[in-house]
Order: sequence, then C-alpha cells, then structure tokens
Amino acid sequence: MKTFKIVALQVLEPTRTKNIPLTDGLIINKENEDGMWIIEAYIDVMYESFFQHKQEDQEEFEISVIITHAGNDPAPFTVKVHRVRRFEDHISVLFEGKLSMRRNEYSELLLDDLIKDGYGGNQLIEEFKKRMKEKKPVSNS
Repeated sequence: MKTFKIVALQVLEPTRTKNIPLTDGLIINKENEDGMWIIEAYIDVMYESFFQHKQEDQEEFEISVIITHAGNDPAPFTVKVHRVRRFEDHISVLFEGKLSMRRNEYSELLLDDLIKDGYGGNQLIEEFKKRMKEKKPVSNS
C-alpha cells in the first residue's frame, strides 16, 4: 500500500463542481487487483448532512483530489461514502473507490470559471496559462 496526503477535494456534480475545504486528508492506494483506493477527508461539520446523504444513497459519484501539493494535476475518482464520523467541529468522511476512466476535465472547468469571471481575449489566455501552472482547484459553483 502507498499513502499520500491530499491537499484539495472537489465533488463533481452534473451541473457544477463543489469545492470542499480540507482541514486534513489522506489517500491510500491499496495496490490490490481491484484497483481500490481509500480516501479520508477531515472537513468542517457543515458538510455532514451532504455526505451523510451520499452515504445513505450508496450510489457512486465523482470526486477529484489533488495529491501531495497544489501543483499536481487533480486525480479523478469514482467513489462511494463508506463512513461519516463526527468530531466536535469536524467530520471524517471515508471514501472507497477507483481512479476514474473518464478523462480529467480540469482545463475545461478552469476555462468555464474564467469565462464566468469575465475574462476574454488575451486576458483570458494569460489567466488560463497562469492558473494551469498553479493547478489550484476550480470553483465552478
């Protein structure tokens, strides 16, 4: 097994991307024949009902995580919520899933965000290049 720190988490919904601010996070590649990963996110308690609902549904959904440092490309996963545990002002959300086979949509989400923010022409191109180098989570919500 290999373990990595996660520095950003997004839930990819059909019409938007929901950034989930992390207090801390960990991802484990189980390195088994099923290609399973375990992701634990320690986040604000305000997201408790959102993730409890996902756990109750037990349906797979898409998330994107940035591993180790913000400059890395987001990694897309198809997951289910295995457990939500409350700790005073935070919750621990345990996901189980696999790397997604669908392509990473980071650049498309970033471009959509920039256009919504009013960028155009050469300013759009320059800001796009700048943010692609930074690889910060997009806020498509």
